[in-house]
Amino acid sequence: MAKRGATADSGGMESSAAARKVFIVEDAPFIRMGLVEIVDGIEGVCVVGEAESVADAVAGIFATRPQCVILDFRLIDGTGVDVMRAVHPALPEIRFVVLTNHPSAQYRRVCMDAGATAFLDKSTEFGRLREVVAGCVFPSLAMARP
Repeated sequence: MAKRGATADSGGMESSAAARKVFIVEDAPFIRMGLVEIVDGIEGVCVVGEAESVADAVAGIFATRPQCVILDFRLIDGTGVDVMRAVHPALPEIRFVVLTNHPSAQYRRVCMDAGATAFLDKSTEFGRLREVVAGCVFPSLAMARP
């Protein structure tokens, strides 16, 4: 079920001073709460929606048009790949950060082919999430780093 105002803030163009938008797709409530906390801690970034299923994720992403989507690989009714295949062709500017407990090379390849910008292992790379999301929503900052 889409949460946190999945249809809020969906109008028109943003000014450069407007908060950058992130949508979170995670079926585990405890992890989703942690992701919201991480994203809310990034200056200039806000969470505009949450979902735990493919259908709610796709609807919420189209409604809110975020710059970045944090996406679990396994969802209650499918996979993050299903979400990317439904959204990426229509909105190729959205950056997808896949966060998973299934970090195999095969899953990584499928996700990257479906439109993922990054593929992170929850157990070993969770600490990189803040930096990766910040780089996705502020690409000029990520490019400026050495």
